[in-house]
Amino acid sequence: MRVDGRTELIALIGHPTHTVKSPMIYNPHFEAAGINALVMPMGCRPEHFAALMRSLFALENTRGALITMPHKVATLALLDEASVAVKVAGSCNAVKRTEDGRLVGDMFDGEGFVRGVRRKGLPLAGASALVVGSGGVGCAIAASLAGAGVATLALFDANAASAQALADRLRQHHPALRVLVGNKDPQGFDLVVNATPLGMNAGDPLPLDVDRLSPDTLVGEVVMKAEMTPLLQAARARGSPVQIGTDMLFEQIPAYLEFFGLPTATADQLRATARLAY
Repeated sequence: MRVDGRTELIALIGHPTHTVKSPMIYNPHFEAAGINALVMPMGCRPEHFAALMRSLFALENTRGALITMPHKVATLALLDEASVAVKVAGSCNAVKRTEDGRLVGDMFDGEGFVRGVRRKGLPLAGASALVVGSGGVGCAIAASLAGAGVATLALFDANAASAQALADRLRQHHPALRVLVGNKDPQGFDLVVNATPLGMNAGDPLPLDVDRLSPDTLVGEVVMKAEMTPLLQAARARGSPVQIGTDMLFEQIPAYLEFFGLPTATADQLRATARLAY
C-alpha cells in the first residue's frame, strides 16, 4: 500500500484494538481500488479519548474516525450534530468533520445488519421484528430497523430497564412505531435478531425458543466467533433463512465509505479483497 503526503487517515479508536478486524477489510480494498487512504488502529484509554479526538480532527488529512468500544457512548458529548440513529442507539461509531469544522456522528452497526437483511429479500417496511438484547449492538439494530420502516418492534433484555430505555427513545423519535417490551417469544415475527453474546462460548444457552420459530422467519445473528452459531444451526434445521454475524460487518462498510465521501463498494467486493485472520 502506498502512503505519501496525500494519504488520508481514518482512525479506528478503541481500547484495546488487538482484536479489531476492520483494517484488514478497509486497507486491502483501498489498495485494490486505488484509494489513497489508510485505516489505522489507535489504542486509546477512556481518560485520553476526548483529547485524542480534538487532536485528531486538527489534522488536515484526517478523513474521519471509526469508533469502537469503549468509546461509542462517550463520543456523543463531542459531536456538534448527531443522526437519529445515534440518538436512538445512544452511541456513535463514525465521526467526520464538515468544511466549517463541525463534528458529525452516525451509527452504522444497525445499518449493516439492515442492508444484509434487505439483500436477502426481506422487505422491512411494515414488517415485524424481535430484537433480543438491548446492549450497544441491539440498540443500534433497533434504531436502524425503526429507520427502515418496520411497523412493530419487540425488545427483550435480561436487564429490563435497558430494554425499556431503548423503547422510550424509539417512541420519541419514531412515534408511529409499535414498540413492545419484555417478551422474547419469536412466534409470528418476520425477523428475529440475537443481539446478545450468547453463542460465543461452548455451552451457552440459546437466546430464544427455536421451537417457536416459523420457517418464514429470518433469523439474524451478531456473534461472529463462528459462522453458524448454535442458534443459526437450530433455525436452519427448522427451515428458517438465516443471516450470519459477519454479514453485518461487511454490509456496514459501504455505508461508512459513503459517510466519509469515499468511493463505495459492495459487500461481495469487500469479501473478495479482505485479508481476515481468525
